[in-house]
Amino acid sequence: MHRAFIENMFDVPEREEKNALPATDEDLIALADKFSGFEIPYKVFLQAIAISAYDVASAFRYADNYLTILKNANKSKNLLRKRRETYFKT
Repeated sequence: MHRAFIENMFDVPEREEKNALPATDEDLIALADKFSGFEIPYKVFLQAIAISAYDVASAFRYADNYLTILKNANKSKNLLRKRRETYFKT
């Protein structure tokens, strides 16, 4: 069983490479627009651009994942802030 898993593991990247497409200028604009509403480190944006040079779909997944994490972190901070405010008001 382990041998079959290991043999099949090496086939996956080859299939993914065939489907990978580099970003066009329109894709880069859309990627920049996706980040435009948020304050992000420039390294994150540059990493997304670097990924898009090889695979545009992966770059958008990277951006979506980063923004989801950022939104969830902001929600957590807001919830903690609200709990503290209600605790100190009573």
